[in-house]
Amino acid sequence: MKHFLIVVDMQKDFVDGALGTAEALAIVPKVAEKIRQFDGEIFATLDTHFDDYMNTMEGKKLPVVHCVKETEGWQLDRTVMQALSEKGYTPVEKLTFGSTALPELIRKAAGEEVFTIELIGLCTDICVVSNALLLKAHFPECDISVDAACCAGVTPELHKAALQTMQSCHIQIN
Repeated sequence: MKHFLIVVDMQKDFVDGALGTAEALAIVPKVAEKIRQFDGEIFATLDTHFDDYMNTMEGKKLPVVHCVKETEGWQLDRTVMQALSEKGYTPVEKLTFGSTALPELIRKAAGEEVFTIELIGLCTDICVVSNALLLKAHFPECDISVDAACCAGVTPELHKAALQTMQSCHIQIN
């Protein structure tokens, strides 16, 4: 059986940059430890925007420039990057909340083997839930879980609500 860990958007802008929060900063050591202890293949998503961000639908609804490709804020948090570099990982740039490429990458990596998926990262109520639900739609019989201690939402209340939503969709919350 194969195991996949999806590290969602642990980028500087979400940790301690333009959209950073104390809760996001607090999970960094836990995320790094989870990566170091994980026995399987790791994918790390990167929220990726461009100079025209403010003209996009997202930019109009969230008018805070963040994760512009090749900027400091787009880079993975230094502690998380160190852990990922030690283990090896596949980066996955995504232009919106959920990665439409991720299911196919996992399908190719799994081959014919049965597999599990675990998600961690930021933000629970936006990109973690979006990717978890996309993956559940693509792999309805797969064991998919989220480590709540390695996630943070925009607010603690939204974090809890997203966890409840995922649990309602048969995603295991650890």
